[in-house]
Amino acid sequence: MSMPPPSPLAALRDVLIGTVVEDEHDPVSPAIGYGLSLAEAASAHVTIQSSSWCLFGTDSWLGGASDDGLTVIDRRLDALARAYAETAAGAAAQAGLVCTRDTPRLPYPEVVHRLAAEARLHDLTVLDLDPRGGILSLETIEAALMTSGRPVLAVPRTHPAFGGRRILLAWDGSLQAARAASEAMPFLRAAQAVEIVSVGDADDLLATVPGAEFARRLARHGVAVAVSDLPVAGSIADTLRGHAGLFRADLMVMGAYRHSRVREFVFGGVTRSLLMDAPVPLFLAH
Repeated sequence: MSMPPPSPLAALRDVLIGTVVEDEHDPVSPAIGYGLSLAEAASAHVTIQSSSWCLFGTDSWLGGASDDGLTVIDRRLDALARAYAETAAGAAAQAGLVCTRDTPRLPYPEVVHRLAAEARLHDLTVLDLDPRGGILSLETIEAALMTSGRPVLAVPRTHPAFGGRRILLAWDGSLQAARAASEAMPFLRAAQAVEIVSVGDADDLLATVPGAEFARRLARHGVAVAVSDLPVAGSIADTLRGHAGLFRADLMVMGAYRHSRVREFVFGGVTRSLLMDAPVPLFLAH
């Protein structure tokens, strides 16, 4: 009897799930559940890095003086990070996944740098996206994107488990968009429906590589793809958010930070706007 072909997701061999505990009242990380279900779908090795933000100590950002109250908080955060990692490792074992775990207790900004460095060793990093509830969320995503050379999957709390049947590919003809699509190829090939969406007026779309031309490349890889050119409705980010709902997307693939992070912070930008209000998990590459 012939064996069924492996899922395209099997190209993912190493998945890093990263979470940073910075508050005792943090809800359970959505990245953990999402990352584990993705790793199970891909039969990938999973690394869980559950870090705690060390608020006090000789090398912390608050200095070296002693403070019993902050020391107690640090211990609680460390215990919570370890509990998250232990629970996740147990779930991975039940799913038959090979899992390693790391629970560093680090001050700012080392906690961000440690996760970004680990991201370089994996095919994909799955991170929490919680811009209103955690001050490290955006910085961690940005650091992993800009310094690891690897893609990041940012998961909002509305999506605790992986889904990839319907994928929206945001296309602006840039090198970042092309790289994101290339990195996301296992997801695109495994999806039931992929839509390439370009947003802008006629002059904008004529000045770039058309989505229809890129669609031919995806079709040669066996991707079931359609193409849409949309006028801007409010902003590019708003247009993409609205179309993700209409398309019933499970995942959005996009190039990140076509402009500098400083420019996006000061003037706004598509990447930062979507990170602040993501309708679905974002697969990002820079």
